Formats: sequence, structure tokens, C-alpha cells
Amino acid sequence: MGLYMRLTSGFWVAAFMRELRRRGGFAYLARRGAEEAGAIFVCYMPAGGQGVLYGPAPQIFYDESAAGGDRLFMRLLEGSAADLQARWHKEQEFDPDMWLVEVENCADPAEGGLLRQAAGQDKPRPAKNGAE
Repeated sequence: MGLYMRLTSGFWVAAFMRELRRRGGFAYLARRGAEEAGAIFVCYMPAGGQGVLYGPAPQIFYDESAAGGDRLFMRLLEGSAADLQARWHKEQEFDPDMWLVEVENCADPAEGGLLRQAAGQDKPRPAKNGAE
């Protein structure tokens, strides 16, 4: 088992946003969390479509040899902007140290290789009656 150093949340978010902008997308920091280890959520909203909220994958999905110390994400919810906002407000109540990056004007960051998804993950659950 190798020893991997994990980037701080602040450093990871800055690098993610810089790379997304380099690829022609738009990202803005909607919520700044704990610099060292705050959970990171990414809200992807394509123009005129259903959005996707990504959040940290549970520890059970981590295999250090496969992940190489990278952060793993899960598609938590797919829905309208209001659905996604309601969900991340719930996450914020649970974890006030969380980060939220909103992404627009680009391909889905998971499909573009910017977010590493946990292996074996199915499609996200659709929102139920306006919010989850």
C-alpha cells in the first residue's frame, strides 16, 4: 500500500476551476469551505437542461492503489436548478465547511475527465417532486 498525499480542498478547487476555464468553461465559487479538508460539491448546469450535483464519494469507494490519492465523486442528484439548490442547502446544514463550485458553459466535468467518479456508480437519482 503506497503513501499518497491529498491536496487541500482550497488547492484542489483552485486547480479544478483553472483547468475548467482553460478548457473554455465557466466556473465560480458559490461557497468557500474549510481550506484544509472541506467536502467539495460541484453543481453542473448545462444551458437549458437538467443539472447534476456531484459530491464526495463515500470512503467505501476508495481504493488507494486505484485512486492514487485523487478525490472521488458521485453523482448525487439530477434535476432542475431549484432541485439542486435545495439539495446543496441540505448538505450545507449538515456540513458548514463544504465547498460548492458551480459550472456552466462546458461539457459535463465528469465526462470531460475533470471529476473522477467512483467506480460502479449508476445514474443519479432524479429529484422527487421539486426537491430531494
